Amino acid sequence: MALVGRRDGRNFGYGRQLSYAGRQALEDLFAGGHFATVNAHSNRWQAFVRWCRSEDGPGYNDARQIDRQTLQDYAAYLREQIQQGELCIATAQNRLSSVNRTLAALRGDQDVRIVSPSQALGQQRSNVRTRGPDGQDYQDVQRVALSLVEHQHERVAAIIMLARTTGMRLREAILANLPRLHHEAESLGRINIQDGTKGGRSGASAPRWIIANEEVKASLLLARNASPIGSHNLLHRAETYAAFLQRAVLPSREILHKHGIKGFHELRAAYACERYAQLTSRAAPVNDGHGYHIDRDLDQWARQQISLELGHYRIDVVSAYIGGRS
Repeated sequence: MALVGRRDGRNFGYGRQLSYAGRQALEDLFAGGHFATVNAHSNRWQAFVRWCRSEDGPGYNDARQIDRQTLQDYAAYLREQIQQGELCIATAQNRLSSVNRTLAALRGDQDVRIVSPSQALGQQRSNVRTRGPDGQDYQDVQRVALSLVEHQHERVAAIIMLARTTGMRLREAILANLPRLHHEAESLGRINIQDGTKGGRSGASAPRWIIANEEVKASLLLARNASPIGSHNLLHRAETYAAFLQRAVLPSREILHKHGIKGFHELRAAYACERYAQLTSRAAPVNDGHGYHIDRDLDQWARQQISLELGHYRIDVVSAYIGGRS
C-alpha cells in the first residue's frame, strides 16, 4: 500500500496498525525490492512493536506518539535483555538500527532516532568471541534439560537440546516442523532447518542441512514428545509465539542461569565450537589455549561450513561463535 495524501494521519498515513504500517513504509522505501532487507528490518520492527504493547512499553499503536524518550526507554529495555543474557549486543544494535530506518520511512525525516545505537546500549559491539561458550559439555546440557522437565518445562528442555545438537536459534527450535524433521532424520540421515529462520531465507533456495546423528535424533524425539497434541511444533494450536516466550521461556531462565548457561544463544555457539573441532580435528580458536595455528585453508572451509549450518551465509559472523583466526 503506497502512501496516499499527507503524512498527518494515523501512523503517518500508513494505516491503523503500527506493525502493518512499518512494513508498508519499508516496502515503499525500497520500492518493492530488496525482500530480505525489508524482511529483516520488518522483523526487528515487530520486536519493537511487541515491546510497545507489553507491560514494559508505552502502549502505543501510532507512530506519531513515538518520540526520542520512547527510543531511549527501548534502548534501556534492550540493555537489560543483554545483561540477562537473553540478547547479544549485535542483535540489540541491529534492532535499534532497524527502528531508526523504519521510523525514518514512516515519518519522511530523521528527526526521531537513536543517533548512536552502540552508545545508547552502553556497550561496544564485538564480532569476535573471546570466552568459550556455556553448554559445551553435552552431559551438562542433558542435566539442565532434566531439571527443566522436573519443573514442568518440557518444551523448554526440548528447545535447549535442539539448540545444542543442531545449532537452531530459539525461534527456529520453537517453530520447527517436527514431523518433517523426524522423517528427514530417519530417511535421509540429515535435517533441513527451514522454519522460523531469519531474513526470509527458506525453501529450496536456502537449504540448511544438518547431519542427524544420534544426539540430533534424541533431541527430535524429546521435542515430539513435548509437542502439544495436534501441533507440528512446540506451540499449542491456539498459542502465539510471543505468549509462549512470556509464559514458558522467560520463567525458565533462572534454571538455565543456575546451571551456568547464560542464554540460549550460548548453546548455538557451543554447537559451532563442536562442529569446528569435528571438521578440523582441532579445538575451536576460543577453546585453544595453546594458540595452535591451523592451516588457513582448512580454517576457512570449516568456517564456511559452520556459517551455512547456522543460517548466516556470512563467514565473518562465525568469529562471534568460535573466536577469531589464530
